[in-house]
Amino acid sequence: QVQLVESGGGLVQPGGSLRLSCAASGFTFSRYAMRWYRQAPGKERELVAAITSIGNTNYADSVKGRFTISRDNAKNTVYLQMNSLKPEDTAVYYCNVVIGVASWGQGTQVTVSS
Repeated sequence: QVQLVESGGGLVQPGGSLRLSCAASGFTFSRYAMRWYRQAPGKERELVAAITSIGNTNYADSVKGRFTISRDNAKNTVYLQMNSLKPEDTAVYYCNVVIGVASWGQGTQVTVSS
């Protein structure tokens, strides 16, 4: 049973930083690409960052230079380091893996506000 559990969200001021974590279980973590998505109220869910099984990364243009995705295969965990946060980064952030079909975590709320 695939399980993804996000943590690390919270309230932060513009310009601040947060690090999100996604703890994975139920599959051979090191073999699969992992992704972070986000969804703001009234907007479609969008891909934020992805990391392949060998560590190659891709980012949405809106977060390039500010966010970093990484993984620790020994801990079965994928991270999203978010720096220079902006109010428009406010969203629920979801961890995702595709093993035939998509699996999702429960999400963690990130709110960027003064």
